[in-house]
Amino acid sequence: MRMLVTGAAGQLGTELVGAARAAGHEVVATARHTRGDRGLAPLDVTDRDAVARAVAEVAPEVVLHAAAWTAVDACESDPARAHRVNAEATRHVAAAARAVGARVVYVSTDYVFDGTKPTPYAETDAPAPRSVYGVSKLAGERAVDPARDAIVRISWVCGATGPNMVKTILRLAGAAGTLRFVDDQRGHPTFADDAARMLVRLASEGRTGTWHVTNQGAVSWYEFAREVLRAAGHAPSRVEPIATADLVPPRPAPRPANSVLDNAALRAADIPLLDDFRVPLGRLVAQLGRVTM
Repeated sequence: MRMLVTGAAGQLGTELVGAARAAGHEVVATARHTRGDRGLAPLDVTDRDAVARAVAEVAPEVVLHAAAWTAVDACESDPARAHRVNAEATRHVAAAARAVGARVVYVSTDYVFDGTKPTPYAETDAPAPRSVYGVSKLAGERAVDPARDAIVRISWVCGATGPNMVKTILRLAGAAGTLRFVDDQRGHPTFADDAARMLVRLASEGRTGTWHVTNQGAVSWYEFAREVLRAAGHAPSRVEPIATADLVPPRPAPRPANSVLDNAALRAADIPLLDDFRVPLGRLVAQLGRVTM
């Protein structure tokens, strides 16, 4: 199968390219900033004409659309850019894909929910985003056709490429002192390599509709930080809980208190769920070379 990947220089996009090629697919990897990386074709997804030309030239069967502006707090102060990158660009991708008969697999987020539900969010729950980022990603969801395309929501993404919370926690752990993380936001950590393999599987099998794809194991950020320290050979007791309301300075964008995504669609399709997050966490910590011997 010929696949075009947008955002291929990013945390998830990098893994998508590797997973698709490992599965035997022909992959054209694109990114806005290629930074001289070999094998990446430049593509600004906010440029409608450039997207149309690229998709027409490649003529993929599937577009894995991972390009996005995911800086949640920065989105809050620049809603126009967030909408341009996350919503309008997705419309460009969807239109270009339809013109060549391709399907789209669009990567979305737990931030489309407001976080007030006391139980995990299923794919059928009504979105109600509170942040600019969430609003822009929901608009992206509505730009694709769930009857022919796939919407895949992920959460709390960590991987070997780019900045993420695992790297932040490990960096902080390298200095003396106490680490404080909020204990009133809960979610499912998702590791980019695991998520990428599932995304490629859904694309390969022609799955449509909305899917939640996360690793298993619901935790707060406080509990997650303790697990990261444990995996790296540090003392988890160094982490202390703090309430979101007590953060100084406060975060510009509101976070869902409950980001736990129920992988109901995967279960209904009899597709095995991703591992408990502690499995890929150990793998990532080892890959980053930060395990204490």
